[in-house]
Amino acid sequence: MEVGLSMNKQPVFVLGSPRSGTTLLYHMLLSAGDFAIYRTESNVFNLLVPRFGNLNVRGNRQKLMNAWLSSKLFTRSGLDAHEIEAKILEECRSGGDFLKMVMEEIACQQGVKRWADCTPEHLLYLSEIKRTIPDALVIHILRDGRDVALSLEKQGWIRPLPWDKNKCLLVAGLYWEWIVNRGRENGRRLGGDYMEVYFEELILEPRKTLARLGEFIAHDLDYDDIRKVGIGSVSDPNTSFKSQSGQPAIHPVGRWHSQFPTDQLPAFEELVGGTLKDLGYPLATSNQSSHSLRLKSIRSAYRSFYSTKLWLKANTSLGRLLIRDDMSWL
Repeated sequence: MEVGLSMNKQPVFVLGSPRSGTTLLYHMLLSAGDFAIYRTESNVFNLLVPRFGNLNVRGNRQKLMNAWLSSKLFTRSGLDAHEIEAKILEECRSGGDFLKMVMEEIACQQGVKRWADCTPEHLLYLSEIKRTIPDALVIHILRDGRDVALSLEKQGWIRPLPWDKNKCLLVAGLYWEWIVNRGRENGRRLGGDYMEVYFEELILEPRKTLARLGEFIAHDLDYDDIRKVGIGSVSDPNTSFKSQSGQPAIHPVGRWHSQFPTDQLPAFEELVGGTLKDLGYPLATSNQSSHSLRLKSIRSAYRSFYSTKLWLKANTSLGRLLIRDDMSWL
């Protein structure tokens, strides 16, 4: 019994490539009850920690708090500014400490047992998350990269290099492949604290999929109760493809069949087809192209670009300038 109670308090990280369904699954957890309701991405490991540096240094903690308290991240927490600032300045020593303290305070204020985080890019920081929050459970939600790329392009979130402005879909696919494979590689090192789930299964077989997830996180995820509560995207789908009436225009599973430009599909599948097949998604084309060498060069360039940018953010002052731009919307 003690093991069960301990499991019931473990924090849950719902992660994956942006536009893979992380928000939907996160809102399902919140709708299930006994999770702290915090409807925003925390951005602790991908933005706050790299921006403000070693949190063992009090001055860095103060700079972090100055920025955090003036952002929507604080506004949506519902916490008392003076109380949480005093706690962070006195006790926080890492990004994990910061996130735990904030989320545990929110949970305590709301009278619930546990909390979850839904910041897609935290998929790139699994080792740091587990080092600073050892009892964390990670759910990696996977989705067909063709659907993800369509949504990313529509949102304009993945910006191609200046000379590739006409390759937005291809570049979005390369980002999807890079972050998914990096997350899977790091996730395997977490053993039984890491689980993968498919967006398509969550949509088409919600009861079965939620039952499996509920067993993993030791939490009752009753689909009927979740639908009744209907927090956020459970009742109002977080889709990039809505009709003029505001309702989802196209079913979210396999949208690419009718939406993906046919002239770009062969190149797209040549670029990321290996990962699509590894994940169990059949290809629609022969995966052969007369531009193989050029596409391989593009793939290699963007993989290096994303990896270098990640390293710069973590290790250099130039990276901190990049992060400052990324934080402008907080």
